Amino acid sequence: MIREIRPALSLVVLFTLALGFILPGIFTQVSQAVFPFQAGGSLIVQNGQPVASAIIGQNFTGPSWFASRPSALMGTDAKGNAIATPYDDSESGASNLAPTSAALLKTIQARIAAWHKTYGAGEVPADAVTTSGSGVDPDISLANALAQAPVVAAARHMPVDDVVALVNRIATQPALGFIGTANVNVVQLNLALSTMR
Repeated sequence: MIREIRPALSLVVLFTLALGFILPGIFTQVSQAVFPFQAGGSLIVQNGQPVASAIIGQNFTGPSWFASRPSALMGTDAKGNAIATPYDDSESGASNLAPTSAALLKTIQARIAAWHKTYGAGEVPADAVTTSGSGVDPDISLANALAQAPVVAAARHMPVDDVVALVNRIATQPALGFIGTANVNVVQLNLALSTMR
């Protein structure tokens, strides 16, 4: 019986070493050599210190900052009660509410009202009132950022044209000119904004 089990155990050990340690180690080394920024967590460094990750959104509040896309992340407090934990990357995920959900509709209507209160009348960008699948998406549409620019400029006592120019400088265009949409990384935008005046 041992003679029959030995080959199976040998294969388990061999594949565990090869696929569990050696191959992941090779992939890690190659990715760190070819894509060091991404493999290192896409960290944004200021004054020699990491201050954020370019791939994880943050909860910016107040009219002097560009608002991130809403986050649906919920956690629990010490008593087990549900509490909002926006942009907590340890709990990445969506609300899982269907498009026909009354709760989702009510939430979006409240976000639309809050948008109009802060940014005035006009069309509300969809990504300003809906969450992303991960709940920690750092990007918003270029239209969303440009709609927020006048309010941010007024709160910071800056010319609107300067803020719009910053938005356009940070924006990334669709791949190959037609794949995806123009978007703006809010973390990078607000960090750049904090260095102006």
